[in-house]
Amino acid sequence: MTLPATDGFWDKVQALLAYDASSPLIFSSGLFLFLFAGFLLIYSAFRRAPTARIVYVIAFSLYFYYKSSGIYFLLLIFAAASDFLIAQGIYRARFKGLKRWLVVLSVAVNLGMLGYFKYTNFFIDISNQLFGQGFLQFQNIFLPVGISFFVFQSMSYTIDIYRGQLKPLSNWFDYLFYLSFFPQLVAGPIVRARDFIPQIRQNPIVVTREMFGTGVFLILTGLFKKAIISDYISLNFVDRIFDEPLLYSGFECLMGIYGYALQIYCDFSGYSDMAIGIALLLGFRFPKNFDAPYKSATITEFWRRWHISLSSWLRDYLYISLGGNRKGRLRTYGNLLLTMLLGGLWHGAAVRFILWGGLHGTALALHKLWMSVVPGAKASGAQMHWWSRAAGIFLTFNIVCFGWLMFRAESMQTVSLMLHQIFENFNAAMIPQVLTGYAAAFALIAAGYILHLLPGRVDALAQRIVVHASLVLQVVMAAAMIWCVMQIKSSDIQPFIYFQF
Repeated sequence: MTLPATDGFWDKVQALLAYDASSPLIFSSGLFLFLFAGFLLIYSAFRRAPTARIVYVIAFSLYFYYKSSGIYFLLLIFAAASDFLIAQGIYRARFKGLKRWLVVLSVAVNLGMLGYFKYTNFFIDISNQLFGQGFLQFQNIFLPVGISFFVFQSMSYTIDIYRGQLKPLSNWFDYLFYLSFFPQLVAGPIVRARDFIPQIRQNPIVVTREMFGTGVFLILTGLFKKAIISDYISLNFVDRIFDEPLLYSGFECLMGIYGYALQIYCDFSGYSDMAIGIALLLGFRFPKNFDAPYKSATITEFWRRWHISLSSWLRDYLYISLGGNRKGRLRTYGNLLLTMLLGGLWHGAAVRFILWGGLHGTALALHKLWMSVVPGAKASGAQMHWWSRAAGIFLTFNIVCFGWLMFRAESMQTVSLMLHQIFENFNAAMIPQVLTGYAAAFALIAAGYILHLLPGRVDALAQRIVVHASLVLQVVMAAAMIWCVMQIKSSDIQPFIYFQF
């Protein structure tokens, strides 16, 4: 009678250790919550042992990445070894020319990895279209989860050392800890070495009541955004519209775009909230990655609020390196356009991503031109008249949503079909029927936008309530949120959207 139980036990252990491409380990899964609870129990024992804590967190982080991308966790180790050694060389080099060549080597190695895994299929497809099918043999190359994030993070380390803004680490395990730290490993935020490295060897590790409560609040809000709002409206409304736009009216297609705008925000900011919250529970502080972006009255403001760690990275390491706004007005506009084109390409190897980046680059350049020629246009959002700000929010939101249409559509044909339905087959008479038929989805969409547009002081109040609540009440809140997630979630795991980047 004991053999079946023993066999069942080892089957579970094997499943826990094996990589399953169809079931990646994600924050909103029950398995992660179970593993993280066990991880915390042991982690607390290393409160005053930084070296043991670093090794323990690295081991869990590599396991976490292995459960997300399989054998490609070795790629993460290679990146950490490569840039650790190159950074040492940059710092010790006496000649500026040698420093420059070493930082170029770091960029080449990182972009070489990113280019091979992310863009090989894209260039093969383009070559076959230009020169005929079969010109190059197609390869379905697996894209390691989060490679774009840890590559950018690693490059910022060597570039900062080259610029003299940072001294290199002397211990490779510290650098591997920085690059592999699991909360932000697979979908950001992109954490700068100069912000994170000073926290690695803090002794003892300190998690204040404020940090713990804020971490719980962020994890709960992240779960709500991802597992309740984003996943539900994706499966029950948005995906259906984008899969077969001709089956739906123009109103439904428009609502599908607005729904996707909320979906991607809740999905990505939900991940960032959970990553920042988990880091706080471990005693580490990450920078804010989202700041209610759909409240933006200009496209420039949008990029100060959306994916802040990426937009600031592109500004500091690409836009400024191209010359920024220091080389004349036309060059500034060109730098903005090129930065966003490359930012679009960073998101994916497809023409629609490049067009998405081009749209934002053009909008940013036009806004900068507007500010330079219109008196009073440089006024900050707080200084704008309420009606001017409201009009700006409406315009900016719809420009962003047009970009999301290209971002989400599987092809430019889908973009064309969606626009055709909106402008040629809107069918306003069906609106009551549509609202009734998708009542739950529209209720969540409305709730999501209302919560997003609430004043910041409301969010701050909710956070204070959770922070100052007793531990028992915090546990009850967490249990209630998990129960709600279990009630609404589908049987299939819904990976975070930015896992593919």
